[in-house]
Amino acid sequence: MQKHKTEVTVGKTHIQFETGSLARLANGAVLLRTGDTAILATACMAQKANPEADFFPLRVDYTEKFSSVGRTLAGYIKREGRPTAVETIVSRLIDRPLRPMFPEGFMNEVQLIAQVLSFDGENQLEPHAINAVSAALQISDIPSGKTVAAVRVGHVNHQIVINPTIQEQEKSKLNLVIAGTHEAILMIEGGCSFLSEEEILQAIEKGHHEIQKITRAIDELVKICGKSKASFENMAPPHSLIHEIESHFGSELKEALFQLKKADRSDAVESVQAKIVGHFAPKIEEMGLPANRLSAAIKIVKSNLLRKEALNHNKRIDGRSLDQVRPIATELGLFNRTHGSALFTRGETQALCIATLGSTTSMQKTESLYGDVVERCYLQYSFPPFSVGEVGRLGSPGRREVGHGKLAERAILEIIPKAEDFPYSIRIESNILESNGSSSQASVCGGALALLDAGVPIKELVSGIAMGLILEKNRYVILTDILGTEDDLGDMDFKVAGGASGITSFQMDIKVEGITIEIMQEALLRAKEGRMHILEEMKKGIPTKQKGLSRFAPRLVNVKIHPNKIGTLIGPGGKQIRLIQALGVTVDVTDDGMVTISGTDAEAVEKAHKMVLDLVAEVEVGKIYTGEVVSIVPFGAFVALPGQKEGLLHVSEIAHERVNNVEDYLKEKQHVEVKVLEINDRGQIRLSRKVLIPKDKKD
Repeated sequence: MQKHKTEVTVGKTHIQFETGSLARLANGAVLLRTGDTAILATACMAQKANPEADFFPLRVDYTEKFSSVGRTLAGYIKREGRPTAVETIVSRLIDRPLRPMFPEGFMNEVQLIAQVLSFDGENQLEPHAINAVSAALQISDIPSGKTVAAVRVGHVNHQIVINPTIQEQEKSKLNLVIAGTHEAILMIEGGCSFLSEEEILQAIEKGHHEIQKITRAIDELVKICGKSKASFENMAPPHSLIHEIESHFGSELKEALFQLKKADRSDAVESVQAKIVGHFAPKIEEMGLPANRLSAAIKIVKSNLLRKEALNHNKRIDGRSLDQVRPIATELGLFNRTHGSALFTRGETQALCIATLGSTTSMQKTESLYGDVVERCYLQYSFPPFSVGEVGRLGSPGRREVGHGKLAERAILEIIPKAEDFPYSIRIESNILESNGSSSQASVCGGALALLDAGVPIKELVSGIAMGLILEKNRYVILTDILGTEDDLGDMDFKVAGGASGITSFQMDIKVEGITIEIMQEALLRAKEGRMHILEEMKKGIPTKQKGLSRFAPRLVNVKIHPNKIGTLIGPGGKQIRLIQALGVTVDVTDDGMVTISGTDAEAVEKAHKMVLDLVAEVEVGKIYTGEVVSIVPFGAFVALPGQKEGLLHVSEIAHERVNNVEDYLKEKQHVEVKVLEINDRGQIRLSRKVLIPKDKKD
């Protein structure tokens, strides 16, 4: 058993790639170590191509083992089950830069698995998972292209930091994961706190420079122990078939493709495709090719037509100019019972967004390697089949829905007020009712408007847009606000969201190598123009008078108490907290002393708030309080004070004149204003009433 290793230092992170001792039956296996974090990545390939596959059958699975941090799951079932949202998102993150690297026509099923075996709570896992999987793929015999690597880039104290630790990331204004080859960038993903386009570009440039170090280390491992790449049956359609389709049906397909409305376009394209299938089906059968090879050829012809028109004539399939945004319409307050609602429509993409306010019990709680994670604001995206005019299953969200929801959520989190200013939990639903390109960015726009309608004091309004690219050698065009077809047949999907102050989230996927920093810069600037246009259109639909919180929204008050007062608040056997909750409110108390009072009755919430303050308040010397006379004794009266305390109002402190009978001045249950004169070492409180009465005034 011979181990092979290569090492590289990126930023302050030392990374080691090791192979030869683990998972030796896989086509490729690599153990990546950094600090006390270890990720095992494997790559396996089916022996034969899948002739029925319509697209490359690549499966990526990222899994986090709780044993890696010495924990077991807290629930009844102790075994890891269905993928968490984090695992789903990281699986997609690995897939996106690696998928374009497989050769055209390669249809053997490939599975890439990354398992976290040890986690030190310091090194962030996502870029290392990409690197581990890339290394396992490159040393294997699975056909693949250039080496891919990834880093995370942070922005801490005005400095760019490569692979920041988890602790550093908490202080960072930027959370950028960038992946690419030695020559080109393939993917960026992340969010930021209103950074400028120039700052994002600078971070991408520095990140790509560090990626080159990692690709060299992986290539060195390939030289030491890499396998020869296996031959494969090329399932790409023959060029002769593509040429014949273009010759016989190119003009018809072009006319069908270039339609204003999606439904008209779909019907026309489907009609022409039926003609093509009828014409070429016998020939495909004679050639012994599967029927899906013809479908693949038709897609290539459609892509060629779209690309030629864009490059040669600046023409798009729906007739817009290259930098034109589709028509926008907005409507707020659609439903009375929801806390906030907004409908955002851009062309034939439509998002109905609902904002729901809740107490701390409504926060999203999940277990992760980082500990128990609590999300105060979260966005959930749904994509029903009717949104694209199809029939399909409804159920738990798929990988795409989880990923799109997190992308939109990231854009919106930056505008959410702090908990001390707005103590509510916030759930945003984005229900996609129509989809023809960039529904995730429609969710950003609709989600921000729904927050406004719910009365959330957001920092500023944000919008999102998706940019496309057609690239042929040294020629390219950038497309603003791309349609679904332009995304499918083009070379780039670059989503950018933010407000007037800067960018809050971004995601870019490239299907081809060759994008330069100059192209990215132009795309970012064009995206800014598009975002600003969308923002202005969104503002037109906002009522001049905001409705405030819905009467159906819960009323919340936060009170911070000293942790040693929690027992006082709860009381013996929970007596005190039950008295408060009897008002019809909910009281949540955290270990650090944060008390959240919630209820639908504003008056009851205010009463409960006062009760909590009275229970936990500290009596201070020199302060004036209004208290109830609890009992009268010959030498004075005892007065109830906040914090379940009592003070003695001595007979000599009741009035300026001599008091012979206390009951001539005070009665039990009477409320009296007193000043605290002294608190002795035993906690006894001495009060005065007469110091608050002018001397010339008789009681």
